[in-house]
Amino acid sequence: MENIVVGLDLGTSKTVCVIGGWENGSFRVQGLGMAPTEGVRSGVIVNLKAAMKGVRKAVEEAEAGVPRVKSLIVGLAGGTVEGLNSRGVVAVSAQAEIGQHDVDRVIDAAKAVVIPMDREIMHVVPQEFIVDSARKIKDPLGMQGIRLEAEVHIVTSSLAVSRNLIQGLNSTGYGVEEIVFDTMATARTVLHGEEKDVGVLVIDLGAGTTDAVLYFDGAPHFSKVYSLGSDRITKDIAQVLQIPEDEAERLKLRYGHAWVPGLHSDEEVIVREVGSRPAFTLLQSQLAQIIQARTEEIFQLVRTDVQKTGLLDQLGAGLVITGGGAHLEGITELAGQVFGKPARMGLPTRIPGVGEAWQRPEFAAAVGLVLWGQDQHPEASYRKVDPGDPGPVRPTKAPQEAFLARVWDFIKKNFI
Repeated sequence: MENIVVGLDLGTSKTVCVIGGWENGSFRVQGLGMAPTEGVRSGVIVNLKAAMKGVRKAVEEAEAGVPRVKSLIVGLAGGTVEGLNSRGVVAVSAQAEIGQHDVDRVIDAAKAVVIPMDREIMHVVPQEFIVDSARKIKDPLGMQGIRLEAEVHIVTSSLAVSRNLIQGLNSTGYGVEEIVFDTMATARTVLHGEEKDVGVLVIDLGAGTTDAVLYFDGAPHFSKVYSLGSDRITKDIAQVLQIPEDEAERLKLRYGHAWVPGLHSDEEVIVREVGSRPAFTLLQSQLAQIIQARTEEIFQLVRTDVQKTGLLDQLGAGLVITGGGAHLEGITELAGQVFGKPARMGLPTRIPGVGEAWQRPEFAAAVGLVLWGQDQHPEASYRKVDPGDPGPVRPTKAPQEAFLARVWDFIKKNFI
């Protein structure tokens, strides 16, 4: 018997699966898998059958050398995810000593917010408890008082989107242990504890969406998903230069820069010929102007919403930019200019089993989902999997060495 946690990040451009488990009392990654995603637009599944093909392939690659996967912790983003803050108040039980029952009641009171019937609550994260007039309490158990309040951050998602995702995974042969807001899982692996305390904004710039979560005093205070991502930058380049999107993506990845003043040189860039139109050249600064305009718009959208929270000036740890879009040269400098705060790239935590090829921001969400599962079940009895159970028939799995070679080929093709 073996204990495993399986995280699945179903993104707009790729699907990533990470399997973690306990060996000799320590937690390590035991399997990694990745496949191109089809049937997903702006983080939302638009073709269930096509999306599940990528899921199946990514999970099967991750399964090489580990027991068959039965259930998953799944990341969800897309424009369907929204966050809000709420407060609950209850009277403490007659004993005047706060117990778990009182904490449960005040959390339930805070959850009693009006949300549309087509939405459901994903997460309820306490920000602070207030006992009578004493604030900033993280754990009120055992304290004396007559009035208990809780301020919480609630994350909601579309009920239809969640059900379709669960139905698709079930039809593919996988159960769903939990659905997690992707960027909260990402924060688990790219942030240090002190950053959450002093204030930090995580921006995950994916292919189809940009997700943001703001932490302060150790808890989230703002979360939102924007239906604009790095694919929109590619489309801008294609439209302005009147070239195919494949060529626009190549130019963005090889020569792109998000901060025009940060260019060290203004070299000429050759745009390949298209049909009867010959190849032509443009300056790297011209390409950078297209990229900066859209990237700056995305950051400004996030900044406007963060400013409404009143916590923009409280970001003592600045910004952490992660996701595939974080590879754009100059993007941290641009973010620093827009927000007036220092910014850095967010990389996954180095844990045993995660090789150098996976120390990249686009894999942070999948690694974070596995660590999320580890946090929820630290006693190493999360889920027992019988390696003798063959389960559904699976295609023959490739050796781990061949898989790592494919990961490196994918990185060289798309990011170098």
